[in-house]
Amino acid sequence: MPASTVTSKGQITIPAEVRRSLGLTSGSRVNFVPLDNGSYEFVPATGTVTSLKGSVPAPSTPVTLEAMDEAIAAGAVDGELR
Repeated sequence: MPASTVTSKGQITIPAEVRRSLGLTSGSRVNFVPLDNGSYEFVPATGTVTSLKGSVPAPSTPVTLEAMDEAIAAGAVDGELR
């Protein structure tokens, strides 16, 4: 099991194996999430919006502007979206 030592300044070095597993690179941010049992979970902080690029596949067929307008109109009731 990977381990680290806390320095006198309260810093730790995250072992390379853990950094690779979590996808952490220089400048990455992490969160320490408190758990009900008093311990903490160490998780990567969410990335930027641009890091989401490619996470949702492109639709198999493009949607036209007309189709989008029709879908919006179908969802509208008395001028408000439902």
